[in-house]
Amino acid sequence: MEFYIVDVFAEQKYQGNPLAVLLPDRELTTEEMQQIAKEINFSETTFIMSGKQRDGGYPVRIFTPDVEIPFAGHPSLGTAFVIHHRLDPDKSRHILLNLGVGQIPVSFAEGSDNELWMKQQQPVFGEAIVPSVIAEILQISVEDIQTAYPIHVSSTGLPSVIVPLETLDAVRKCEVDPRKYKAFLENIADANLLVFSEETLHEQNDLHVRVFVNDTGYYEDPATGSANGNLAGYLLKHKCLQKSEIQLRIEQGYAAGRPSLLHIDASKNGDAYDINIGGRVFFVAKGEWL
Repeated sequence: MEFYIVDVFAEQKYQGNPLAVLLPDRELTTEEMQQIAKEINFSETTFIMSGKQRDGGYPVRIFTPDVEIPFAGHPSLGTAFVIHHRLDPDKSRHILLNLGVGQIPVSFAEGSDNELWMKQQQPVFGEAIVPSVIAEILQISVEDIQTAYPIHVSSTGLPSVIVPLETLDAVRKCEVDPRKYKAFLENIADANLLVFSEETLHEQNDLHVRVFVNDTGYYEDPATGSANGNLAGYLLKHKCLQKSEIQLRIEQGYAAGRPSLLHIDASKNGDAYDINIGGRVFFVAKGEWL
């Protein structure tokens, strides 16, 4: 069984978020795919279930080391990249992925063979969450949390709790308390945590982001397309940047040792959102799964 490793939301190899993409040459059970994903132990592993389109799109399944999930950002871009370069004889620049949440369109940026963009679904928002609860989970002071905007869940397919912080230093200080996060997941919201500040490491970027996910021990994800799509919906809903259209450069992954760059291009018209997340993808390795 052929497989590829790619780095997504990277500016060069060995940055961004790594992804394993497998091309099954026989029918695999869900249990087998889960075992393979656990063996690889990346944040996500994808399986392209057919080299031919079905209902206009390529059927793809996404697994973390522990569970199958219906949608994720960097697996969508990375898988479409592999389809374009290794499966599609027409080298289409517009690819549809049939995922658990439905069809997700992915497109190549004009003039590029490794910058891809995906359109995310309409966001759904949750109720406000008390700042002190989040401060305890992240082991920061309540004063580190920006009070101009609420904390709540935003979801375009995979939910995130969006937490605005006052400074870059506050973002850097965050360290998840696993016990309190577990209680939060069980009683308040089953979602990853996204913290952000308008203060950045690099002046050409617009926001600094960290994302803590609730799989395999509450680890930090170096680049998270779905969560940044959720952030885009949040920013537009609350007019955080005083705009109904936003084009942003998001830096993520520095604390995890995997510097990453994500692009947001999003707008809001009435109750309708148009959310697109982009980034670059690089081939790192290919091989055969025995």
